Amino acid sequence: MKPVSRNLPRESQTVLILKTPRDRNRTSVHSRALIINGCALFHVHALRLSSLMNISESSAGLGTVLPLSSFENVLLFLFNIILATAIIFINMSVFIAIVISRSLRNENRFMYMLSTCLSDICTGVSYYYTGVIDVRDYYDSPTRTYYIALTFLGLSYMAILAAQADRYHAVSAPFKYSQRMTRSRTLLVILVYWVYGFLIVAVNNLVPIGVAKRVTFFAAFLGNIFTVGIMIGLNFRLFFIAKFQLGREPPSEERDNKRASIYLIVIVAVCFLIAWLPLFLHVIVCNFTGSVCYLFKNEGTDPLRILARLNAVTTPLLYIRGCTPLRSTVMIKVWRIPCYKSKG
Repeated sequence: MKPVSRNLPRESQTVLILKTPRDRNRTSVHSRALIINGCALFHVHALRLSSLMNISESSAGLGTVLPLSSFENVLLFLFNIILATAIIFINMSVFIAIVISRSLRNENRFMYMLSTCLSDICTGVSYYYTGVIDVRDYYDSPTRTYYIALTFLGLSYMAILAAQADRYHAVSAPFKYSQRMTRSRTLLVILVYWVYGFLIVAVNNLVPIGVAKRVTFFAAFLGNIFTVGIMIGLNFRLFFIAKFQLGREPPSEERDNKRASIYLIVIVAVCFLIAWLPLFLHVIVCNFTGSVCYLFKNEGTDPLRILARLNAVTTPLLYIRGCTPLRSTVMIKVWRIPCYKSKG
């Protein structure tokens, strides 16, 4: 080391001393050690933070339906979002068309359509949660919907069953039907099964889990078995009425409207049974064996539950396709398709 000049000020001497090669090496080594230690501490804290975030997400169930780490998982994630959006859009279109048209509101069968669309809209909204997020909608699951999402599906089922009974009564005894089934009584029927559905929700959430499971078992077994049997029986009766009984009547616009309404509700009920019977049978078997009714990871990956939600899309599409007044209202007043007037 070269001697430092004594004539320089003390600050300059210090600077010159620090600029010697040995001191520069010491300083660089010390700086590198500080940087390495800082990076190591940052890495450790980042790992701890990420692990805490993963633990909190897994415990809260806030992850997506599947990890978005593969192309197939991303496709399923997008499919569930599109399905929920389609359910809301199509049912909302039918709902608005019935509400804004007085001629449609004057018929009782459109009140049941209105009820079906309302419950299916709620199904679509809830599917943004149950189908997109990692959710197992079961009694002791931290991500459950407290039986609310399943109730909306059940309300659609009861609305279709009530609409079948309404059409059967209207065709088999038209005079008594016009006297008995007034508008207020039709709305009362709809109100009764909505209240019944949320009464089951209250029972499932207010009683212990063991009691709730027994209530669900009896409701699923007795309710599903008997109502599905009634629905199948009404389908056969309505089909034979439309095929043979109405065929003996003279041709008229009233006869054609009755036949079209019967065929529509029969097709809707058949599609409903195709979409729902696999899940019905699976739930009954699970209740008998006492096992958890999940063959897959969650709601959004279970094909039986996805198939039941697909019914919420096919039902309003069948309504639009099979009912000419409703189709005209949806196309012209709701969707505002300009070329539909010339086609229709």
